[in-house]
Amino acid sequence: MKIAVSASGQNLDAAVDPRFGRCGGFIIVDPETLQFESVANPGVSAGGGAGIQAAQLVAGKGAEIVITGNCGPNAFETLKAAGIKVITGMSGTVKEAVEKYKANALSETQGPTVPPHSGMKKT
Repeated sequence: MKIAVSASGQNLDAAVDPRFGRCGGFIIVDPETLQFESVANPGVSAGGGAGIQAAQLVAGKGAEIVITGNCGPNAFETLKAAGIKVITGMSGTVKEAVEKYKANALSETQGPTVPPHSGMKKT
């Protein structure tokens, strides 16, 4: 199993990025071994469609779960169509997010948590 966590850095100590589609990148983690791969998000500065691009990227990396701060409607629908579970509302480090997932302390999100184009605003 692989978990994709939106991240503001390139390792397990990086902060979880509150944005999905326009996060700096993703840490793709095997929760059992904590082996990870850092992947830059090409949609970070896209004019539009960043959420869809990000969702396609993590799907292509084999992620089964996404952990992030927020997820807009286009990204959410793309992730759901790919069979990827979405968990939002996360903060802290990537490692903390994975540990909370392993401890069954996180719940799957049932819908988008922000309106379209929210990630375009500076946070």
